[in-house]
Amino acid sequence: MIEIKHLRTLQALKNSGSLSAAAIQLHQTQSAISHQFNQLEKKLGFKLFIRKSNPIKFTTQGAILLQLSKEILPKIHKATQNCKKTHQMSIRLAIECHSCIQWLTPALKIFKKKWPGVKIDFYSDMIFSPQPSLQQGKLDVVLTSEVLPKSNLFYVPMFDFEVRLVLSPNHPLAQKKYNILPEDLTTETLMIYPVQRDRLDIWKFFLQPAGIMPIFKNVNNTLLLIQMVSAQMGITALPHWVVDTFEKQGLIVTKKLGDGMWKRLYAAIRDGEQKELIIQNFVNSIRLHACTHLKFIRDALNPCFLKKIKTI
Repeated sequence: MIEIKHLRTLQALKNSGSLSAAAIQLHQTQSAISHQFNQLEKKLGFKLFIRKSNPIKFTTQGAILLQLSKEILPKIHKATQNCKKTHQMSIRLAIECHSCIQWLTPALKIFKKKWPGVKIDFYSDMIFSPQPSLQQGKLDVVLTSEVLPKSNLFYVPMFDFEVRLVLSPNHPLAQKKYNILPEDLTTETLMIYPVQRDRLDIWKFFLQPAGIMPIFKNVNNTLLLIQMVSAQMGITALPHWVVDTFEKQGLIVTKKLGDGMWKRLYAAIRDGEQKELIIQNFVNSIRLHACTHLKFIRDALNPCFLKKIKTI
């Protein structure tokens, strides 16, 4: 019957001394406060204060409830503050994209400076299917370009990126004037991360629909991929922003696949946790860092914007 708002209004009346002053303090109209107390007094069966007294004079019953407000409101405030302090203080993070580590590491450092009390556990081993672990509560955030249907996961758009074919400058396809077609890769050795084939964008969206089966060769990390491509040991497909520095150095060249193969990176979290304070700030922080510093990406929340130059 007696609500927190009633106790707060009693405190405002005591502190301000009048209904009009209490209304200003509580950002309400005087009539609204008067109506609130009329309804409460009707339910309780007794008066809480004497109208038109200046300053407000409380009845015996009103004084009892005023004392209650002095005891209860500080406890509510303290409990609320404790709830804020005891929010999630760790984030268990995994990625499904090896190349993400290039921009993610500095983004994590920036986040840690702003939120020094939050511990980040980064699972960087060869886990290429971490979304089941996210569903099971073993992880909190997964960076992925794969959306699982009916997974009870919530996917926050991060940015769009183009997957490009990566070649040695001396590779015959490097001189091709037009975009790469699936049949151009029929006899090529395609070097890939050690993942299931149906998780490869170039296979799933480019080669398989055309019935093209190149030679696949597993390579564990991005830098080794670049070195092997430069040495003409094969070709690969990577996000454009990953290989830009190496292309500028003349170690490799990139070519557009078909009409362009664009993918979207998401931050996957358990549905219902997207409004958690720490999760929200973490995702927004790393997304902002990526969209500010990476070349050749499109902000997923502003798709007309194509980031082509660094702003470091």
